[in-house]
Amino acid sequence: VQLQASGGGLVQPGGSLRLSCAASGFRLENSAIGWFRQAPGKEREGVSCFSRSDGAIIYGDSVKGRFTVSRDSAENMVYLQMTSLKPEDTAVYYCAAAPWLACSEYDGMYEYWGQGTRVTVSS
Repeated sequence: VQLQASGGGLVQPGGSLRLSCAASGFRLENSAIGWFRQAPGKEREGVSCFSRSDGAIIYGDSVKGRFTVSRDSAENMVYLQMTSLKPEDTAVYYCAAAPWLACSEYDGMYEYWGQGTRVTVSS
């Protein structure tokens, strides 16, 4: 079982990025797939989640209205679309899977983790 997050990079404030989470060895549609981020010097925080039972969830007022999460079952991928990016969105973003569970903002619920992709928002 592997997860791989990709799509990070350097973007100017106000820009957009789409992060991808690819899975191998299991079907994402049978798992809660969470997106988390960790900024330098800060604790990891939940950003969003997608599951069969919960649909799409965005955590945190700071990203609501700017981030959306979606799933492509055919491609076995989950995406995090980020728009109107701000410098405070700078972090390493991780996707994680909790097989057969519902979404949770608590990172301890997730069994499998991708390696992280770095997002830097700066002019």
